[in-house]
Amino acid sequence: MNKETITGAEALMRALVNEGVTTIFGYPGGSIMPVFDALYDYTRGEKKAFNHILVRHEQAAAHAAEGYARVSGNVGVCLVTSGPGATNTLTGVADAMMDSTPMVVIAGQVGVGVLGTDAFQEVDLVGVAQPISKWSYQIRRPEDVAWAVSRAFYIARSGRPGPVVLDFPKNAQVHTTEWQPKHVDFVRSYMPYPKLNLEAVAKAADIINNAKKPLALVGQGVELGNAQNELVDFLEKADIPAARTLLGLSALPSNHPLNMGMLGMHGNYAPNVKEQECDVIIAIGMRFSDRVTGLQSTYAKQAKIIHLDIDHSEIDKCIKTDVAVIADCKESLPAITKLLNKAEHREWRDSFAKYDEMERKQVIEPAIHPTEGPLLMGEVVNAVAEATKGEAVLVTDVGQNQMFSSRYFKYHRNRSIVTSGGLGTMGYGIPAAIGATFGAPERTVCMFCGDGGFQMSIQELGTIMEQQAPVKMILLNNNYLGNVRQWQDMFFNRRKSFTKMLNPCYEQVAAAYGIEYQAVTEREQLQDAIKRMLNTDGPFIMECAIKEDDNVLPMTPPGKSVDEMLLEI
Repeated sequence: MNKETITGAEALMRALVNEGVTTIFGYPGGSIMPVFDALYDYTRGEKKAFNHILVRHEQAAAHAAEGYARVSGNVGVCLVTSGPGATNTLTGVADAMMDSTPMVVIAGQVGVGVLGTDAFQEVDLVGVAQPISKWSYQIRRPEDVAWAVSRAFYIARSGRPGPVVLDFPKNAQVHTTEWQPKHVDFVRSYMPYPKLNLEAVAKAADIINNAKKPLALVGQGVELGNAQNELVDFLEKADIPAARTLLGLSALPSNHPLNMGMLGMHGNYAPNVKEQECDVIIAIGMRFSDRVTGLQSTYAKQAKIIHLDIDHSEIDKCIKTDVAVIADCKESLPAITKLLNKAEHREWRDSFAKYDEMERKQVIEPAIHPTEGPLLMGEVVNAVAEATKGEAVLVTDVGQNQMFSSRYFKYHRNRSIVTSGGLGTMGYGIPAAIGATFGAPERTVCMFCGDGGFQMSIQELGTIMEQQAPVKMILLNNNYLGNVRQWQDMFFNRRKSFTKMLNPCYEQVAAAYGIEYQAVTEREQLQDAIKRMLNTDGPFIMECAIKEDDNVLPMTPPGKSVDEMLLEI
């Protein structure tokens, strides 16, 4: 039987179909035109397999692919051209690497024959991307397309997920090969799922069974491993209070009785204090970021540390571990749970309440239920959270808007927070929210953004307009780069160096893109505006005039121990 002869571009289409891809975020250009020509037939007619979303900037393609991946659990895909098209995606690649987001970037490249000659729009993408991706590879021949694509998706989605970059020279796109599908499920020297060490499991269980003050730290690894149910079984059997990292916020429902709040620099007071009092820490799918630990030399010196993680490189990287259980937490959690004694730690759990009450009185109530003065970020977030009843997807940009929204939103469903954690990428919010609407079309997507981050990706309102992506955009406008302004006030003698923003008329911007808009300048307008926003079928911008010097509290100052949190400034 004769095999079919096709171009490398056509082979790419077929390979993506074989990987189950349905959505691609992209932007065409010279070195990727053969692929976009092949894509034409795969977005219409009998061959239709993909929905291609034309973004307005390649960085947005990467962030949209991230948003799509984070809410769907599938690999996000973006398709761009060479040179600046490829380098524009690299912020998104680095972001995905830091936050363990599965993504495949396919970039055009100049032909193999002119590589190394500084040809028009030539960049050594493989070399540039290598340190910030799980794998980067140049497909030089059309016969390698099927293998490279299958390998890329296997690496991106397996083990600890992350981004893969494929560099696709033009000659490999246009030359022909006999089509032969490939399926890669093994790469020599790559072990995405370490074998569970039962001795380590037994040691961990023994330490937990003898603990008087255990504390679980829940990270995004729980959601990446689809181990939310296993987590609840573990916590409930041993009666272990738990705190969540920023990226792990929706791994445990907000209203679960063992949920003690958010960890970190702007997390909740009680779990941050209690990290310095507990006798055992069980870290599950988290990496002991400096934003969680504060001053690492003083962090939890009194506690034994049990670290559950799929990635061996995270063990002892930041915090010395007493027992490491290196495996997928969907496997390690139930293995430990099986060996646990049914326990009750009521006195220890109840000891969190004093600190909760201090934070509620000094920080939370004034932030979400003010009685006078300008609108506050916390009250806006809280009002949207109550209106969506914990069912919506939260997408944030970066800055004060991120900290306020992550703190005061409610999470009752898995995969409900999309935010740039490790890299802290301003401009992430709008494109990531676009991706989230395609990854979870049945859910409401609420995107909180400051005026600075909004303008970093304002061009993506064009993508929203074209796609009618139903993003509910809550623009928290304080006319400042708020987070930097807060640090300037606290640590730089209030010298506000280039943080004041001159903003455009967002009402006119919304009108230009045909997006429904409402301004909220008075507290009395907020509830009606939220109701209108949520009842609007398509996209909506709700701009809120926020107090200029609103500050995120509590806060652990840089260089301080995690329990040295400030409840007031």
